Amino acid sequence: MTLTRPNPYIRPRSEAQGGPETGRRDVLRALAAGAGLALAPGVTLYAFGGPAEARPPGEPASAQVRWGLLIDVNKCADGCTKCVTACATENGWSDNGRPLTDAQWIRKVKVTDPRTKASKSVPMMCQHCAEPPCVDVCPTGASFKRADGIVLVDKHTCIGCRYCMMACPYNARSFIHEPVEDQKENVPRGKGVVESCTLCVHRVDAGRIPACVEACPAEDGGAMAFGDLNDPQSEISKRITKYASTRIRADLGTDPGVRYQNL
Repeated sequence: MTLTRPNPYIRPRSEAQGGPETGRRDVLRALAAGAGLALAPGVTLYAFGGPAEARPPGEPASAQVRWGLLIDVNKCADGCTKCVTACATENGWSDNGRPLTDAQWIRKVKVTDPRTKASKSVPMMCQHCAEPPCVDVCPTGASFKRADGIVLVDKHTCIGCRYCMMACPYNARSFIHEPVEDQKENVPRGKGVVESCTLCVHRVDAGRIPACVEACPAEDGGAMAFGDLNDPQSEISKRITKYASTRIRADLGTDPGVRYQNL
């Protein structure tokens, strides 16, 4: 697949989706039947930095690579908002205290074990699924998955139907209701379309790492690792091999690219 760096959000019409799609009915049935984690919207957001790798600048997206995140929730300190500030600054969105209508690029949810009552704060964003339900239900193809696993929205073909928002098990997408001002050059946004975390695709395509990962270096906790899940020598793959991790709502079969440690 050829995907030029200046337009990471535009889906080539010849692009294959890379495997069978998860059926909408299957996802909805699993959502109704499963007793999974409650992902209530939060208003305090954050994530953290740590070991990470990014691809060389100019190299096209490849199916040999699958970008992903590993988040150690034990290292996510309450009250720290470094990742939120970094994400908002990098992508030009803001949290105005209205989680159902404002940007949901990244947020923090409280997860409680019903048996022990123990609670943990979990950074939540688009899970960049291998079988994304948002892509399955999109009537125009605006929601799409790149060859390297990053799930995006083509703002040119999004009609604002919000089917993807209803299909997403992680409440990770939001609709832009108002005109957008002070847009970032590398992050197109606009009224009437859906948006979500892009893993800072413009940074990844330039050989850099996502802003949320960069915001929390190892000396400040290092709760998040970013890298190639397909590369056994990458730091993220080594951690997943060495330490137990989990995917949220793995029972849905969406195969998220975001894993959580100590959850």
